[in-house]
Amino acid sequence: MKHDAIQSSTQSAVYRARSHRTGTYQKALDGRKRPVRGLWVRNGRYYAQLAVEDFATGQKSVRRIPLTTKDTKEPVTTAAEAVAALQRLKVERIDRTLPVLRQTPKFNDYVETYLASVKVQSKKPGTIAKEKGQLSLWAGHLKDTRLDRITRPMITAFIEKRSKANIGSRTLNLDVIALRNVLKAAMDDGWIKALPTQGMRPLKHTTVKRPLKSLADIDRLCEAAKSASKNGELFCDYIRLLTYTGARRNEALQIRWQDVDFDRKQITIGALGDTKNRTGRHVDFNTGLEALLKSMKARRAPDTQWLFPSPQRGDKDRSTKTFKESLNLALKMLSTDGATLKFGFHDCRHLFISKCVMAGVDFMTIAEWVGHQDGGVLIGKIYGHLADGHKKAMAGKVIFEPSLSA
Repeated sequence: MKHDAIQSSTQSAVYRARSHRTGTYQKALDGRKRPVRGLWVRNGRYYAQLAVEDFATGQKSVRRIPLTTKDTKEPVTTAAEAVAALQRLKVERIDRTLPVLRQTPKFNDYVETYLASVKVQSKKPGTIAKEKGQLSLWAGHLKDTRLDRITRPMITAFIEKRSKANIGSRTLNLDVIALRNVLKAAMDDGWIKALPTQGMRPLKHTTVKRPLKSLADIDRLCEAAKSASKNGELFCDYIRLLTYTGARRNEALQIRWQDVDFDRKQITIGALGDTKNRTGRHVDFNTGLEALLKSMKARRAPDTQWLFPSPQRGDKDRSTKTFKESLNLALKMLSTDGATLKFGFHDCRHLFISKCVMAGVDFMTIAEWVGHQDGGVLIGKIYGHLADGHKKAMAGKVIFEPSLSA
């Protein structure tokens, strides 16, 4: 009865507001013409008036908050719903789960803030560029949506759209991670109270096994590169260095001659702190690596410190940025000759680790050479099966002397 009286009085107040003071707030009145504390109406909508603390700044201010239903988040339509919604807001204010009561930034704008943050700028340039590309896709999808208005259905729609364009599950999972990074930063900044990605499970995907390349494949690729690319010889040195060290493609490009120690028979990868984990590591010479480095030293250009100097360096000593073009030209030539070869730079690293495992090198040593910080756990998990053929040979090295009888 009380709620009905409030509703009747409120409807009357709304009518008067529309007739005489359109757009102004009016107090909601109960059946005795008394105002309901904290409850207002304007143009047919119910509002709560609360003193709210901005948890980001600690400042308190009085705000009028549009009241919505608990489940559908649609505007309340009755006084009873308004009173219930008002009580919920009071509880949320105490529990500090009240939504942010200031206008949140648009996603497009906040992405720029996120990318300029110290946390992001401390990442490697390649990582930043990749994340920037992923977020540009999200910006094109979410556009001017404000951070607190991003919903699960919006995220799902993005995934479905990309999936229909034959984008793989692993790539889609990485896209969602990039979005989550932005939203976590927004939550840390006090713009949102919860992540719309909360509870989302990664899409299932099957990692395709890389077929193991051979040294013969490396030879074929190099021969094709020498004919197809003007930088063919430098490209061959680069491919063979990747194969003999297990270095990642960008790590190898930043190696200087001062990082090569012929006396100690070691090459330092990441001396400039440009490795994946930002720490340098030493790779001991194997016969292939030592022979390659001696050959490269004999052909070394006198005006550069880099193992792989840029052919367009001019007066400025710069390293080559990429050998992608040379690789593509070599692969194209092979396909023209009917000897198609699927090859990526990471195949060299894969070949190096496989050769080490099959040679019986312990996993911890291999992990140190290739820059894994798990003591060889990943090596054993991915490449351990390659050692099966060597188990009997290894067992033969374990000798127990016959015990002497008393």
